[in-house]
Amino acid sequence: MEFIEKILIFCAGGNKIILALIGGIIISLLNLLGALLVFFIPKPSDKLMDTLLGFAAGVMLAASFTSLIIPATNYNGIFPVILGIILGAIVLDLGDHIIPHIHKVIGEEGIKRKRIRGVWLLILAITIHNMPEGLAVGVGFGSGNIKDAIILMLAIGIQNIPEGFSVSVSAFEAGYGKKFYSVLVGLRSGLVEIPLAVLGALFASISEYILPYVMGFAAGAMLYVISDEIVPETHRKGHERLATFGTIIGLVLMLYMDIAFAS
Repeated sequence: MEFIEKILIFCAGGNKIILALIGGIIISLLNLLGALLVFFIPKPSDKLMDTLLGFAAGVMLAASFTSLIIPATNYNGIFPVILGIILGAIVLDLGDHIIPHIHKVIGEEGIKRKRIRGVWLLILAITIHNMPEGLAVGVGFGSGNIKDAIILMLAIGIQNIPEGFSVSVSAFEAGYGKKFYSVLVGLRSGLVEIPLAVLGALFASISEYILPYVMGFAAGAMLYVISDEIVPETHRKGHERLATFGTIIGLVLMLYMDIAFAS
């Protein structure tokens, strides 16, 4: 962990914004790595996908608390964090109702737009999903706690692999072109994490006073995604037990990383 920290600080010169930019690029590249798996497993089973997405939910769930909510309470107490969590969930809910997008199982959501191609609706769906993750990584680096930010970055990056794979597979199965184009769909969906990581660091760097609000906001947005999107998607085809164990494994892995790397 110290080795990674030294490399990032050397590359960024200690600048929080550049650190967040690097973090955003890293998690986006791991999203691309997941998308590339479609070349090797073009038609994975629903059981496998639900288990992998459950794993991603577990990592996000643990990261929301260990890397965002709990550290945020050390600044100005619990109430700013609670307010941030509520605002994060509300903003994601508004985006879910306004931005037109489509889920593989749930179908179309948001304001209907006849001229938007199905592939773009799919990209918009996973983009909404990825926004809190990029924001969380940026907030982590913007807080100045580099070690915790790296743990959060690695956690988000790890869970981005099954997410990128899921997007690429969904695009391939929906007939939106060949495998190469499906990988591009997965790549596009993850690119939003880069500017949002920078934005998160900018907000977190403004003042220590607003930091717990911003950290709570990022956590609330991630918790919304877990409950509103990932859990329903993984429990609709009768694979809820596998998805649940995937969630537990992801949560345990994140907890282990948090303890092992922080020491």
